[in-house]
Amino acid sequence: MGELLNSHWESKLFQPLKIGNGKIELKHRVIHAPLTRNRGTPLSDSTPENPNRVWLPNEHVLEYYTQRATVGGLMISEGLPPSLEGNCMPGVPGLFIKEQAQEWKKVVDAVHAKGAYIYAQLWHSGRANIPQLTGTPIVAPSSVPWDDPNECFAYPPPHTSTQVKLAEFPPIELTKEHITRTIDDYCESARMAMEIGFDGVELHGGNGYLPEQFLSSNSNKRTDEYGGTPEKRCTFVIELMEKLAKVVGEENLAIRLSPFGLFNQARSQQRVETWSQLCRELKSRHPTLSYVSFIEPRYEQIFSEAEKQSFLDSWGLPDVDLSLFRTIWGDTPFFSAGGFDDKNSWGVVESGKYDGLLYGRYFISNPDLVTRLRDGLPLAAYDRSRFYGPFPEPTIGYTDYPVYQNRAK
Repeated sequence: MGELLNSHWESKLFQPLKIGNGKIELKHRVIHAPLTRNRGTPLSDSTPENPNRVWLPNEHVLEYYTQRATVGGLMISEGLPPSLEGNCMPGVPGLFIKEQAQEWKKVVDAVHAKGAYIYAQLWHSGRANIPQLTGTPIVAPSSVPWDDPNECFAYPPPHTSTQVKLAEFPPIELTKEHITRTIDDYCESARMAMEIGFDGVELHGGNGYLPEQFLSSNSNKRTDEYGGTPEKRCTFVIELMEKLAKVVGEENLAIRLSPFGLFNQARSQQRVETWSQLCRELKSRHPTLSYVSFIEPRYEQIFSEAEKQSFLDSWGLPDVDLSLFRTIWGDTPFFSAGGFDDKNSWGVVESGKYDGLLYGRYFISNPDLVTRLRDGLPLAAYDRSRFYGPFPEPTIGYTDYPVYQNRAK
């Protein structure tokens, strides 16, 4: 039993936590982060004249979630577009038509059968997209072209092999009527999620997608009630959360935020002022949200920690952390993601800094991550090249990672 000498059975990471205003009691605090894996099945045959734009979850998606579900564990789904307009990448199974709902129900039921809980993350791409993919105009708070004139969208348009520059397809500015319609799309998707058994809904309010585009001064140049000051830049997210809370109940609603993120050309000024204003408003209006989820200030998807630190230094925030937001949210369960592993997870929950930790990359390569962390077992390495499909062989780097016992044989 020497392998268990470094076990962490006594860690608070493996003690219960209530979320959902006490409705749900988690058995541990190792949370499966939302992970875009692009493994969906096309809804229809795709041709150059009529490309497929809608994807469904399939048996591989079902197996992936089932493998990682644990008794009393919390899983956050990959981002689910609430409309064709918000569909960010090929292979992403959304939640805006009945066929998608039927397939997601199979996933939800399988997760519940393992004794786990699962929230649906709703995700709208906004300006981080191209019209060839959605078949609709690209929408944003303001018609601001992509900041980098040479940056290409990650995927070529359907049935082509050449990437296109994001700056060549600037978004249209959302009218007030269009904003209302977009909020309605989110709400209908949230309603579908609860009807098929998701335990709650998380709004993806970070990573430079539509809600954060409203919060960010570089992508929101509006001068009406939706922009111009930190307070007004919060209006869209506040309105959206109000409507979602009415649909699902605020105890079933959560939000993810990345106040110091750079992904998707998020280059906002007044970050502390804007995001603290947002959090104060949301805490006041929704004191019983299920939980809130943040991304660590020094974590970045596209920059190294040193590069990210240079941005924080340039903003006059060299030592910034999430403590301000922790204070604002008070007794709301507070989660954090961004680089946690088997070395740096210990003592964090005990310190009171956070109530739970989200794991992404290591949950991909370790379907038994909870057991490995608890028992002090080594973590399997992940293959970054297999993160984002679609792939001809979707199971590789997705559902073919073995549990530890199998690796030892």
